[in-house]
Amino acid sequence: MNYITQLYDLAKQYRENAYAPYSRFKVGAAIRCGHFFCGGCNVENISYPCGICAEAGAIAALATAGYTNIDEIMIVADTENIIPCGSCLQKISEFGTPDTIIYSADLNGNISTYKLSDLLPHNFNASEVKNA
Repeated sequence: MNYITQLYDLAKQYRENAYAPYSRFKVGAAIRCGHFFCGGCNVENISYPCGICAEAGAIAALATAGYTNIDEIMIVADTENIIPCGSCLQKISEFGTPDTIIYSADLNGNISTYKLSDLLPHNFNASEVKNA
């Protein structure tokens, strides 16, 4: 089954809830794990490092619901080809595989498709941590 439209609609909806008074750059993310869907939006803070990316919020919702893998993730913003930051790519890799699909979409429904390995070819993983 193709979940792209459902992911897009959810991410676009979550984007509307973004708290972005400083950058005014709203982002929404939706994750599919089997038949379970969840999402998040970016939440800024006047102290910029304290903000939360939409992808990180969606991953927190995934873990809160008791799920541990990402099949697909959709990111929606008002610009084309919104790519997760390096920190979010690493977070996605924690719950995904090199073949996890990342969709990048704008508000007009233009969607680009990537594999996690395309965007993060050399992730930090458990084999690099002693006693992991």
